[in-house]
Amino acid sequence: MKEFELKYGCNPNQKPAKIYMEDGGELPIEILCGRPGYINFLDAFNSWQLVSELKEALAMPAVASFKHVSPTSAAVGLPLSDRLGRACFVDDIEGLDSSPLACAYARARGTDRMCSFGDWVALSDVCDVTTAKMIAREVSDGIIAPGYDDVALEILRSKRGGNYNIVRIDPSYTPAVQEKKQVFGITFEQGRNNMKIDRSLLKNIVTENRQLPASAERDLIIALITLKYTQSNSVCYAVDGQAIGVGAGQQSRIHCTRLAGTKADTWFLRQSDPVLNLPFRDDIRRPDRDNVIDGYINRNEEDVTADGVWQRYFTARPEPFTDEQQREYLDTISGVALGSDAFFPFFDNIERARRSGVSYIAEPGGSIRDDDVIACCDRYGITMAFTGLRLFHH
Repeated sequence: MKEFELKYGCNPNQKPAKIYMEDGGELPIEILCGRPGYINFLDAFNSWQLVSELKEALAMPAVASFKHVSPTSAAVGLPLSDRLGRACFVDDIEGLDSSPLACAYARARGTDRMCSFGDWVALSDVCDVTTAKMIAREVSDGIIAPGYDDVALEILRSKRGGNYNIVRIDPSYTPAVQEKKQVFGITFEQGRNNMKIDRSLLKNIVTENRQLPASAERDLIIALITLKYTQSNSVCYAVDGQAIGVGAGQQSRIHCTRLAGTKADTWFLRQSDPVLNLPFRDDIRRPDRDNVIDGYINRNEEDVTADGVWQRYFTARPEPFTDEQQREYLDTISGVALGSDAFFPFFDNIERARRSGVSYIAEPGGSIRDDDVIACCDRYGITMAFTGLRLFHH
């Protein structure tokens, strides 16, 4: 297939639209089901690069959940604790631990379930049955992978009335060194960002605390590779083999750090007893549970414990989860890794990061206030490495 005609571009009024190889060659993909759209393919090709790089860097199966050309999360295939399995709604999956790919999917899809609603999924490895069964019951637009087990493919083909978007990509495909795009009829060209992200980037530790265990190196690599495919400015929190909070596309870095930190806090609080023990009615669907849990934790639009409201969701009225209780819980958290796609210009980012349990940071360095940022890390015993590598993505 040399080109594929799309229904429309980013919006229905943007026609005609298609994808094709500029050199006239064959596209490195096969569409096995559905008709992916313009934004679907942007998510597919960005997310595929992310999981491929994670797999290469850490030698583990990797999965990413993507929405609007940024990841909601990315994860590698580590087993889930019982508590995390409950928080991710996968505690009922038989044989989960026997499939590292399924564990990676459970983590990536379970991190920020509200933002992953209607996501695009990328798998680094051939999709197996366990992973397909979990994907089949989530609201999702499509998937890209290097292959699919026969039974897994049939499970996915039955999704969305037979219209689920399933793409197989040639894992040996290597793009040209130079890449181009057009804006306002003007062509931009640049070299692809082929810089390799691995442990060698974490050698320049600039803080008094130089402790950087292997698990923290792994999580910093996950954060940095995730940022490589996140719309900038961006900041990523990671722990236990997964990105737990991504702040994307903010003009101010502190806003990235706050946004990602709030997502990380919500991920931690989902695993707390007050949330895990919420007495949901049996007829409340999974996406609605996600919204209610977010309301219970963050109390943004609706107080789900209020009289006349809780009855819609619960069999009994839950006690409110107070700010003091949440803060007490979050203060027990440590060991979180934080990556930034560019330098921190002010130490306020460190102050916010530590409130979400950050103990390890990787950022390029190069700010005129680097000394202030380092001093703030030293004040809290945080280990920070300067990578010297900026990761802007637009």
